[in-house]
Amino acid sequence: MSERSVSKQTQEKRWYSVLAPEQFDRDEIGETLAEEPDQVVGRTITTTLGDLNQDSSGNNTKLTFKITDVGSDTAYTEFVKYELTRDYLRSLVRRGSSKVEASITVLTTDDYRVRLQPVSFTTKKADRSQEQAIRRVMIDQVHEAAADRSFEELVDSIVEGRLSSAIYGDAKTIYPLRRVEVQKLTLEARPEEVAAEEEAAVDVDTEDVAVDE
Repeated sequence: MSERSVSKQTQEKRWYSVLAPEQFDRDEIGETLAEEPDQVVGRTITTTLGDLNQDSSGNNTKLTFKITDVGSDTAYTEFVKYELTRDYLRSLVRRGSSKVEASITVLTTDDYRVRLQPVSFTTKKADRSQEQAIRRVMIDQVHEAAADRSFEELVDSIVEGRLSSAIYGDAKTIYPLRRVEVQKLTLEARPEEVAAEEEAAVDVDTEDVAVDE
């Protein structure tokens, strides 16, 4: 393909400015190139909390957004993932200490299904029963957090460190902790998807019911 042809194809495409959701102040988080608006929908873009807040202390936190709508030359997104960088998580590991992890799927008050993965780091090596007790605290705290929060409120509690602080406060009575983090949050299903799954499950259950004649 000639340089002229490549240049012509590029000229036919448009740059779309990608904005974070209102929850993150509609900040511009990047640009994406496409020929048609519908080609943009569904794309994801990842940035750091540090870039969003202009604060380097948030550079260890990655935020992923998915484009859901396009208007003119602007693409609008929804938040889909929060994740700590591998380098940061590795820096928290110490020899002779315990790393306690959990993975919990919950439903928020506005019916978003979310998977959270908290992690606790102890000051020294904890025994098996202590690790199990710490894991139980993490699971209980995550369930409690989701039970009275919307998806946006749950995300805020993680981004602002309130959920990890709550876990730390309860779990430190079991064994001394050095750090607690939520290492990942993933949006698994939106309310309409959850409703569709529940409806499908009801239909299956109904078909399985035997009818006596």
